Amino acid sequence: MASKAAIPDKMTAVAISTPGGPLVLKAERRDVPKPEAGEILIRVKAAGVNRPDVQQRKGAYPPPPGASDLPGLEVAGEVAALGEGVTRWRVGDRVCALTPGGGYAEYAKVHETNTLPVPAGFTFSEAAALPETFFTVWHNVFERGGLKAGETLLVHGGSSGIGTTAIQLASAFGAYVITTAGSAEKCEACLKLGADRAVNYREEDFVEAVKEATEGRGANVILDMVGGDYVARNYSAAAIEGRIVQIATQGGAVASTDFSKLMVKRLTHTGSTMRPRPIEVKAQIAAGLEAQVWPLLASRRVAPVMDMIFPLTDAWRAHERMEEGEHIGKIVLDVG
Repeated sequence: MASKAAIPDKMTAVAISTPGGPLVLKAERRDVPKPEAGEILIRVKAAGVNRPDVQQRKGAYPPPPGASDLPGLEVAGEVAALGEGVTRWRVGDRVCALTPGGGYAEYAKVHETNTLPVPAGFTFSEAAALPETFFTVWHNVFERGGLKAGETLLVHGGSSGIGTTAIQLASAFGAYVITTAGSAEKCEACLKLGADRAVNYREEDFVEAVKEATEGRGANVILDMVGGDYVARNYSAAAIEGRIVQIATQGGAVASTDFSKLMVKRLTHTGSTMRPRPIEVKAQIAAGLEAQVWPLLASRRVAPVMDMIFPLTDAWRAHERMEEGEHIGKIVLDVG
């Protein structure tokens, strides 16, 4: 293991003391992880906060085998040490990374292939807002959903971290974007990011709005994190040969729907979770992002929407902010 600056034996981390509400997140002292073959150790400067962190805190989303029990799926910082065989990175490099866990800490280890350079001009806080959302959107909207220029994308939860990313990327790659959000303020924010139509789901039926906006054709790709009764409505809003991609089920994991619509429209309903995927799969997604999306970030044509930044030891406040549902964009922890 090579190192540049002295690496302490202990670090501050935020752990889940017991499943429960935000206040179960407690700062404690932990051993600094040691990178194994192919891994790098990152001196974390900032960590992103995501909905799966909240689910893990509640006891509903356990870490995959071998992953840290600490929450935190994305970090940004400086390479502090290299495991055996690492070739791409050098100590001191500014990087951001998708982690299987362990992000709420002063140090985190991750495989070198699941790591990307911090885009030029980005702060560590901005860079920490990239991996989880951009990996998720790229894989689900463009790789699984196959969105192409000229097609229509319907994004549910457009003001979330995932939503704001999907709007910007789809717009940048030439798609027509329709999004749902829960307030006039959130709808306005989505339009400013490049959405062509924003639907306040508290006041409008998104199925009718999609049909109206597309002259009856429907959406070619639908990115959904709601599930529940949205499943049947998505089938109604989808175009012939439409692709619905499920990435969460905040509205319920069980649904009743009319499968004749799926057959008549020749729909594809797929889905995925990112955290348990093999390192090799995440490496392929990272390569696609670096080639296709990182240039857009470097030019600021696309950038993360930042909501609020909290100190690491106030992670409970960040979780409260997320569960209140008023945030627009990404919530990040400042690790120092």
